[in-house]
Amino acid sequence: MRKFTFLLSVGLFALTILNVAKSHAAAPLPQSEAMTPILLEVQDAPVPFNGSDGKTHLVYELRMINFTSANVAVKQVEVLSGNGQPIATLDAAQIASRLQPFGKRESTSELTSGAGAQLFLHITLPNAQAVPVKLLHRLQLHADAAPPGQQDFSETGGEIAVDFQQAAVIGPPLRGTGYISADSCCDATRHTRAALPVNGRVWLAQRFAVDWEQIDDQGRIFHGPQDKDESYNIYGKEAIAVADSKVASVTDKYPSQTPGRYPTNISIEEADGNSVVLDLGHGRYALYAHLQQGKIRVHAGEVVKRGQVIGLVGNSGNSLVPHLHFHVMSTPTPLASNGLPYEIDSFQVTGATQGGTEAFDTAESKGTSLPMKAFSPPLTPRNALPLDQLIISFAP
Repeated sequence: MRKFTFLLSVGLFALTILNVAKSHAAAPLPQSEAMTPILLEVQDAPVPFNGSDGKTHLVYELRMINFTSANVAVKQVEVLSGNGQPIATLDAAQIASRLQPFGKRESTSELTSGAGAQLFLHITLPNAQAVPVKLLHRLQLHADAAPPGQQDFSETGGEIAVDFQQAAVIGPPLRGTGYISADSCCDATRHTRAALPVNGRVWLAQRFAVDWEQIDDQGRIFHGPQDKDESYNIYGKEAIAVADSKVASVTDKYPSQTPGRYPTNISIEEADGNSVVLDLGHGRYALYAHLQQGKIRVHAGEVVKRGQVIGLVGNSGNSLVPHLHFHVMSTPTPLASNGLPYEIDSFQVTGATQGGTEAFDTAESKGTSLPMKAFSPPLTPRNALPLDQLIISFAP
């Protein structure tokens, strides 16, 4: 064994690196005591699922804590399979768009002294590549405060076994055409990065959430007065049960919000507005949020059939415009829950929006036509999760 020590000048932090001559190709976890100044952990193991692009996806978060008195830049992150082979590599620019300090919504590529952050990872595997049994993470790091020649170092950790539970296969939550899978998996930030500290733990219930909206034949999300619910194409559409299931809970007491502006002073209890949670079985629950008050057609404890109407799309709770928020989670509690992937068994993808979330937000706020690319013929995924900013048709 060989070792050397360098001091990070801020606070005289002593960092001991063991086995500096070890091969980076194998990247085994250290078997003996070694300083790990950057602590790495994956709290929720990724669950593989099939996306509407026909590829296998892994979505999860790598938690980092800088246990030093120096600021440390994260220059590169490699995601390794259990045998040490890289399956994904993020450079500094990619890290800067995905590394989010605790308690903040802005991204960075630097871990400040004593601070923690989450790196939001989305790995798409080639069709021929098997899903690794385990994942490991190797970081290339830079500390300006270290003596010359000792500023660059690496850290390997965050080992996690992939969770091979079968993603829930469900039916659609709506009927009809022209639905937009807004803020869906896997790189849109509003849901995928909505980490919340609830009941003493960090949860990400909305990891795979979708805000379903709808366009008309001119590509508009609404037409008419912006501040009227009835101007929005999706308002009043029937939300339907995605599976034979049991109603776990119903909330039906909140008025509609004024479209076009976010409500203020919304409590955590009001965030989902009028909502229904279905118990899909096997530790999976489906949330329907922002429904119309007085239009929910089921009650807690009721057994429902797939396709049964459970309520009408509305604009209650923490909602900017009428839409259906839908996600699958690990508990019947909408916030203190681990978001789980799911696969809709049949739908058509008739197109994709152009310009991403920014273009969508413009169309949503101005009532202008949404730039789109039509698919001819439509794509027909089977048992897949609709990815972000697609135009979706469900069977009537």
